[in-house]
Amino acid sequence: MHKKPYLPASIFNGRNETAPRVMVAPQRYIQGPGVLNHIDRYLSLMNIHRVGILASKRGLAAEGQRIADKLKSSNIESVETVFEGECSLVEIEKHVAVLADEKLDCLIAVGGGKPVDAGKSIAYRLDVPVVIAPTLASNDAPCSALSVLYTPEGANDGVEFYPTNPAMVIVDTEVIAEANERYLVAGMGDAMATWYEARICLNNPQALTPIGARPTLASCAMGEVCAHTLLEHGEAATRAVVANVCDDSLERVVEANTLLSGIGFESGGLALAHPMALAFTQIDRIHHNYLHGEMVAMGTLIQLVMEASKDAEKIARFFARVGLPVHMDQLSLSPKATDALDTIIEFALKNKNAHYMPMPVTAASLREAMLNANDLGLKISAELGDDAYRRVQGL
Repeated sequence: MHKKPYLPASIFNGRNETAPRVMVAPQRYIQGPGVLNHIDRYLSLMNIHRVGILASKRGLAAEGQRIADKLKSSNIESVETVFEGECSLVEIEKHVAVLADEKLDCLIAVGGGKPVDAGKSIAYRLDVPVVIAPTLASNDAPCSALSVLYTPEGANDGVEFYPTNPAMVIVDTEVIAEANERYLVAGMGDAMATWYEARICLNNPQALTPIGARPTLASCAMGEVCAHTLLEHGEAATRAVVANVCDDSLERVVEANTLLSGIGFESGGLALAHPMALAFTQIDRIHHNYLHGEMVAMGTLIQLVMEASKDAEKIARFFARVGLPVHMDQLSLSPKATDALDTIIEFALKNKNAHYMPMPVTAASLREAMLNANDLGLKISAELGDDAYRRVQGL
């Protein structure tokens, strides 16, 4: 089913006019222990009779089945479709073809970042609202009106935008608490970048958010609260997940990873951290072995080092304490791997967000920042040890 690409910059940023400040967000965000048990009640706010449920095979057997059972008890029919691992146009079009004749009123996307992003894209093509039920707090994809696309092989393949954010985001923290610690920790890596990138964009009159608008103070404030929340509660939240306990620290960090970071990046803007993370995906051994938030963590350190920020060491210490990568070897990358570094640098420099930094970002300055961030991380790792990183990675 063909849909004309939606380009938000053409809406919010006309030629020869000053870009307005714009904030976008999901219509409703619902978080708490056991909230999936009430999904039928939440969907009563919408005119829903028949839904599609997109999830992995494992997800359909677990949360997908629970959702289907609850909907059936309220006379809502459901159709299941299996997400097979990559948010690629091939995968998206496959599901559109399967669901096109099902006469759905909405699509529920269940799972981590890639099925969530695929669900948004499929729902847009089907012209139905999307409801997001994340099973991980590993990234800030659930709240946004965009999808990061990948090739079938898993390399970054651009971004697709949508005119509306998800109709609902329903985050069951009991499900999050049962997931592997690594996913929550990766989400903190993704979320910590939110404030540092939004701050850059707010202070650069030329910087635009992913939707082509200027940052709002509200979204930047969310980014700042997000960072403070992670620093104050991040370590306690990791302990809660290890113990499979849903406590106040976990609730706070899940909201930071999902809602604060989700609105914060989309309406606050991106700088260097995310272009670095996307560039890391060009190296197969990184893409296939590490999560998005782990790559963003390293990108954040590179950005802070390039800025000569007083926060660089503080954030590196936090990352080391919760088990995020703080030097290149922890992403299976050698600082002496010249060809790999050249590929990463070349790809990052093509991303316009990288050039919102308050100084020129060149191949030479980026290489220097990468190597200096690596040195900082090695120093912190030697001081604090790498026990947390090894535990999180299952080493």
